[in-house]
Amino acid sequence: MDRFEEMRAFAAVVDAGSFVRAAEALRLSKTAVSRLVSDLEARLGVRLLHRTTRKLSLTVEGEVFHARCKELLSNVEEAEAEVTARADEAVGQLRLNVPVSFGLLHLAPLWPAFMQQHPQVDLDVTLSDRVVDLVDEGYDLAVRIAQLPSSSLVSRKLASTRMVLCASPEYLRRHGKPAHPSEIAAHTVFAYTLLATGEQWAFEGPEGPVSVKVAPRMRTNSGDTCVAAALQHQGIVLQPSFMVGHHLRAGTLVEVLPQYRSRELGIYAVYASRKHLTPKVRVLIDFLLEAFRIQAWGD
Repeated sequence: MDRFEEMRAFAAVVDAGSFVRAAEALRLSKTAVSRLVSDLEARLGVRLLHRTTRKLSLTVEGEVFHARCKELLSNVEEAEAEVTARADEAVGQLRLNVPVSFGLLHLAPLWPAFMQQHPQVDLDVTLSDRVVDLVDEGYDLAVRIAQLPSSSLVSRKLASTRMVLCASPEYLRRHGKPAHPSEIAAHTVFAYTLLATGEQWAFEGPEGPVSVKVAPRMRTNSGDTCVAAALQHQGIVLQPSFMVGHHLRAGTLVEVLPQYRSRELGIYAVYASRKHLTPKVRVLIDFLLEAFRIQAWGD
């Protein structure tokens, strides 16, 4: 039998002064309460109560144990009350894992407003392009940019982004514009090593799906490094619109082969379970949904 139930029964008997009244308070049978107390005494190897036909009294050991039982039971009640009180309010530390570039460009400016709206929530934000294990690594939520496979995780789509083939106008003036994806192989390209399709760049064009195997001049796990090279007129890159959208609007980069569209990706808030979703996670998801209702990169 559970130790907690034994202690609860013992404390109830002492407080009520009899097994009958304790059984009524606990909504158990007198036999069940008596068995719990007897099991407790047997497990401890000491007598806690003197039993007579008229009254109950505590032994010396029973007095010591009763005081500790009351303290422990009171702590349990306080802990339950505290958790219950927090069940409806956003409070506590919120551990997040977000992609590096998206986290810097589009999430970092949002955190001050979120913390101002929810002053009892503390943020612990890790920027990493590695796919973390939310449960094993203790994250409350992750932001992922992908075509999500089915999994045990729960996700909410926040926004979309598409992969854009682009280069600077100066690079294209010097080296010419490719007229078909197959011609990209003859150009200098800078490749993001964590791209799901690797160095096989895939597009959907007027004639259907088409892909090209590229031979990168540089490979890097940083999309920002690829974009920096393109801005310096060094070559062609395939990067998400959330990174290059403002450069396209400014004209410092231009889309190459716009009639050939690359993959569209979802931007998701991912968390472990819909059941018992804590208020701090729920308010963050609502906040992000509202923040990305209009996408700054224009997709």
